Amino acid sequence: MYVKFGVLGSARKVFDEMPERSVVSWTAVIAGYPHEALRLFCEMQSSAAVEPNEVTLVSILPAIADLGALDLGGWVHRFAQRRNLDRYANVRTALIDMYAKCGEITKAKLLFMEMPEKQTSSWNALINGFAVNGRAKEALETFIMMVHEGFEPNKITMIGVLSACSHCGLVEDGRKWFKSMEKFGLTPQVEHYGCMVDLLGRAGCLDEAEKLIRTMPYDANEIILSSFLFACGYFNDVTRAERVLQEAVKTEKSCVGDYVMMRNLYATEQRWRDVEDVKQRMKKGGSYKEVACSVIEVNGGFREFVAGNNYLHSHVEDIQLTLVQLWTHMKTEMTY
Repeated sequence: MYVKFGVLGSARKVFDEMPERSVVSWTAVIAGYPHEALRLFCEMQSSAAVEPNEVTLVSILPAIADLGALDLGGWVHRFAQRRNLDRYANVRTALIDMYAKCGEITKAKLLFMEMPEKQTSSWNALINGFAVNGRAKEALETFIMMVHEGFEPNKITMIGVLSACSHCGLVEDGRKWFKSMEKFGLTPQVEHYGCMVDLLGRAGCLDEAEKLIRTMPYDANEIILSSFLFACGYFNDVTRAERVLQEAVKTEKSCVGDYVMMRNLYATEQRWRDVEDVKQRMKKGGSYKEVACSVIEVNGGFREFVAGNNYLHSHVEDIQLTLVQLWTHMKTEMTY
């Protein structure tokens, strides 16, 4: 409960005070601490009374996928093979998702092809994997194969299909599959409309995208409005961008990134008075762009870097140590 509400301190306190821990309690705390997943997993293994199961691995792998920690994911895969846990379809699906999100789409496809029994979620993982790796043609081919083999696509399937079309600018395919959702007994959700707005916006079909936003049976959320606003900015449509930003502000769905984009668009047009106006609006509203950060994997652990002077100055030694470790690792890889 604490993990799902993001109250990790309380979750860890309850866990640390437990006189006896089961595989369920270990799995719950591992799912809440992705940065410490490997250490906690190893600690769990050191406990003779607790044996990791397939649910434990399914809890670890999404966190690894989000971090892009390929080495750690490979280690968990080998562990699953040793314990014969990779025979479970949900573990295989989580591995497919992990490898795809870490850029190893060939390994993901191989794991999928070797599955004795496939589930809809397995097909979804591979389709989405192709989509996030910019391989729209293979994503659509996999989708067609899925339908041909008698699997019913669900809402998640269609998000993967539409995302693939969006990433690669396949406007006609996107329109076709969006319209086909009714044939599969699916009602487009706000996420599907968001994919279409993103697709049309990237392709420069701004009139069609704006019309879709106005006519869809949902209120446009901040993600859709921001996506369309950035499309307007990319194609230098200042008038439309101003209209979208006003709508976002009116419905309290604007974010600081919208203001930054609008400021940059005005600057491109050399409208310096409008640039200053946006700055003042941001300052008045207390809007500041969040500090950027990156997480990298080094020797099975993780280092987080934040783009801020105070952080950098106070963590110089950590940064230098990490860079040395990276360079050593790279030299070793080049030797092979």
